[in-house]
Amino acid sequence: MANVGLQLLGFVLAFLGFIGSVVATVMVEWKASSYAGDNIITAQAMYEGLWKTCAMQSTGNIVCQVYNSILQLPAIVVGTRGLMLADILVCFVAIIVATVGMKCTTCLSNEPELKSKVALAGGILFIIAGLLALVGTCWYGHRIAQDFYNPFTPTNARFEFGSALFIGWGAACTIIIGGAFICCSHPRKNSGRPHNTPSRSTGQPGKDYV
Repeated sequence: MANVGLQLLGFVLAFLGFIGSVVATVMVEWKASSYAGDNIITAQAMYEGLWKTCAMQSTGNIVCQVYNSILQLPAIVVGTRGLMLADILVCFVAIIVATVGMKCTTCLSNEPELKSKVALAGGILFIIAGLLALVGTCWYGHRIAQDFYNPFTPTNARFEFGSALFIGWGAACTIIIGGAFICCSHPRKNSGRPHNTPSRSTGQPGKDYV
């Protein structure tokens, strides 16, 4: 029963991380205008995401523009977009695989050993998906910090971490932890000879004497 509970906990965590990855990917607040230093009063707040950029006017109106050309996008945006999409795809496959292999489902119930291996494969896929999201969000965050501390970056062109980055970091860690729980629920095979098995060389009970 402990393994079943650990599997369920890992699956729920990984599924919540999957939802968080989807939300972070579609959000526009990957980086937001910085108000540090002399850039305190601005007429608008700028937000940039993986798919579009938005500007919020002082009147409260929000104007968004979708990126029209992939080839003109910075490499950081294209790379992070690809990593997050790969994370979502691998995580979706992991959900299907883990569902088949979990002990609380009836799939492959007549083959428990194969079912356990399928659950282990689902956990490994979750860990891979979480690492993809973690690399993408950390890469994007590192670029924001690098540009922020670059003395040649204009003050009004500096950005800080957006809320989508924090959601992405949390989702990546949740997916990895959930996948690890599923992997830990995989039963280990007992190696060696059982302790209560009589040995023929020691003259234990059960040996026929002539």
